Amino acid sequence: MQNLSVAEKFVSINGEGRRVGELAVFLRFSKCNLQCSFCDTRWANSDDLVAQEMSVKELADYVISTGIQNVTLTGGEPLLQKSIGLLISQLISLGLNIEVETNGSVPLKQFLPFLSDISVTMDYKLPGSGMEKYMYLENFSYLKATDTVKFVAGDFIDLTRAEEIIRTFDLTSRCCVYFSPVFGKIHPEEIVSFMKEHTLNKVRLQLQLHKYIWNPEKRGV
Repeated sequence: MQNLSVAEKFVSINGEGRRVGELAVFLRFSKCNLQCSFCDTRWANSDDLVAQEMSVKELADYVISTGIQNVTLTGGEPLLQKSIGLLISQLISLGLNIEVETNGSVPLKQFLPFLSDISVTMDYKLPGSGMEKYMYLENFSYLKATDTVKFVAGDFIDLTRAEEIIRTFDLTSRCCVYFSPVFGKIHPEEIVSFMKEHTLNKVRLQLQLHKYIWNPEKRGV
């Protein structure tokens, strides 16, 4: 059985997402198929990274050992791991709350057997990321009420494009929708002003809580 390539694993609070502020086990997998301009985990995608190769059983045992009910699979891009489906299936069988953070470019259809039992937090990469052309728009059709689309915005061009996508795909009727600022590039107040000006009901501003508690460059938090 193929191992998964783990950049780091740790227990902390969820810094963002639906369970923000709650304890969670984080499994961060290495490598990503995108190179976003604002990426804050670029180190996990580096060819120089010495990743830990772990089996599904080893990862499940680690999660169980923590006693934590919330599990976040992140990256990198976790859905690129060839055994990620086996891991998700194993974690589901343990009755855990599973969140998968994905970058919006990997088709969700291949994971249909699991989607009803997990929470997906999917990015839509806006123009400022340099990666918008890689977004797989069909993914919107697989989202449900317990899923989230996150727009990380760095300026008003990004915010305007986010509004267009939200309205075109009626996202606030499908799932939860968050705006999150590129840390240090746009002030949260500017995002709130945009939301008010454009009457963006059911859209939430979310800050990355962990970057306010710890040094924004700190790992394992």
